[in-house]
Amino acid sequence: MIQEKFSAENIPFLSLEGDPATIGRTMKELELHSCIHFACHGVQDTSHPLKSGFYLSDGRLELWKLLQIQNSVADFAFLSACQTSKGEEGLSEEVIHLAAGLLAAGYRGVVGTMWSIQDRYGPKVADEFYTDLISRRSSMGVGLVGSVGAAHALHYAIQRLREEVGDSPSALLTWVPYVHMGV
Repeated sequence: MIQEKFSAENIPFLSLEGDPATIGRTMKELELHSCIHFACHGVQDTSHPLKSGFYLSDGRLELWKLLQIQNSVADFAFLSACQTSKGEEGLSEEVIHLAAGLLAAGYRGVVGTMWSIQDRYGPKVADEFYTDLISRRSSMGVGLVGSVGAAHALHYAIQRLREEVGDSPSALLTWVPYVHMGV
């Protein structure tokens, strides 16, 4: 869905799916691209927070490796994976999670999730997010994807999801996990 949206807008992108999505290749690409989108399984390791990570084709890309990224153009990351901004209840003022790690690695803005998300709604949130972000940034005369406008685009996407699922206690768990951090 994101590939189709970017192609329609002539936005260059690289997609790593399946076997090519290795830890080594992903690390190389993270050092080259200003914006990234992870759509995979993620996990917060509360015993060893720096071992939290994203599951790729050859294993888990852990936070301690992400902190080694050397990217002078890092701008925005969308982490459509479970538990990417889940902190540790016992260390609420010392948050170590994937979203904070990418901020520490130099990304100006990050969208993450505070707990597990439902697979069927993740793509809908991303679709609405990028629809709004591209429209908003285009009208501002800036590049089509980046941190500027990301908080507004997430708000827009969550409003669309709330219209679909409602505000019941069970629906709340569907849209509340998404958060924006940074600028």
